[in-house]
Amino acid sequence: MKTENNLKKKQRTSNQNTSYRNFPMVPRVVFGQGSFNQLGDILLPKRLNSEAPFIFLIDDFFEKRELVGRIPMMFNDEVIFVSAEEEPKTAQVDALVKRIKETFEELPSGIIGIGGGTLLDLAKAVAILLNNKGKAQDYQGWDLVGKPSLYHVGIPTISGTGAEVSRTTVLLGPEKKLGINSDFTTYDQVILDPDLTITVPKEQWFYTGMDCFIHCIESLNGTYLNAFSQSYGEKALELCEEVFLQDVPIMESRDKLMMASWHGGMSIAYSQVGIAHAMSYGLSYLLGIKHGIGNCLVFQHLEEFYPEGVRLFKKMLEKHKILLPKGVCSNLTQNDFDILVNVALGMEALWENALGKEWKNIMTPERLQELYQKI
Repeated sequence: MKTENNLKKKQRTSNQNTSYRNFPMVPRVVFGQGSFNQLGDILLPKRLNSEAPFIFLIDDFFEKRELVGRIPMMFNDEVIFVSAEEEPKTAQVDALVKRIKETFEELPSGIIGIGGGTLLDLAKAVAILLNNKGKAQDYQGWDLVGKPSLYHVGIPTISGTGAEVSRTTVLLGPEKKLGINSDFTTYDQVILDPDLTITVPKEQWFYTGMDCFIHCIESLNGTYLNAFSQSYGEKALELCEEVFLQDVPIMESRDKLMMASWHGGMSIAYSQVGIAHAMSYGLSYLLGIKHGIGNCLVFQHLEEFYPEGVRLFKKMLEKHKILLPKGVCSNLTQNDFDILVNVALGMEALWENALGKEWKNIMTPERLQELYQKI
């Protein structure tokens, strides 16, 4: 699908006569069905000594499932099960870091995150905070981390968030929802095993997959678009359309969506997301709505900004018989709306990517509240 708005092409921020971003990429990745079985061989040469454990942060969904028995534990390695029912929080990161430091005399050999976006973001943040002083909220923002993180490995068990490839870890703090966006955030190793996504419930599969789809739409239609982000975004979008609009065999579908997530994450690494993500942050901060469904709740009302993308999104909803909740914002007070608007408008880079440098003249607080009132 081509980008939708020719005007935006004229507004795009050019890299000419500016500094090019020198951002990190995941240096090592293994992909394929059954590749999780290589984890032991991957970790062994990274073990510092018998007293420096590997810490496995795992979605508690797997606590009594066979995946736990496949974890290659040695010596004093520890598994910590973490609930993914809520968005990851800065206080949660601080608590995990404190627990690990109080339990072990030495710093771990590494942190391994196994789960969806929540667990992958938590693992990245814990790896950073174990090697940097202070609290997680101190590092919410861009390039605030001073020292490298511990060795960390990401293993997604659901596809769509792009957390496995991004240089940010999005956290809900006491004052804002914002990522630790740093060159030290990116995983050192990722294992992409489509077999691990077999247990994902249908609605969660859809909502998280739509996170990837919306990444693509917002990146490809943004003023920050460039050839690098476009090449990844177009491939991710193509894969999303195959998975969600065509009748692809289930095993092939898992493979394709996992690669769509990877490419979608790479696309926004060198550009940005847009309106749906900014508004979703507000819903998450105030109402605790999870990121994937939050994006969907918002995106259905953004025809004015992403007409072709919303058209495809509604076809996907219909094909997979997904009914979005209604009346989410119907009982909110004016103070609630003020919080939503303030959190969303605080994501300035997202708005500039979506609407250009004059975005504040386009998306006023009143207009944004009207959008929230539709949800």
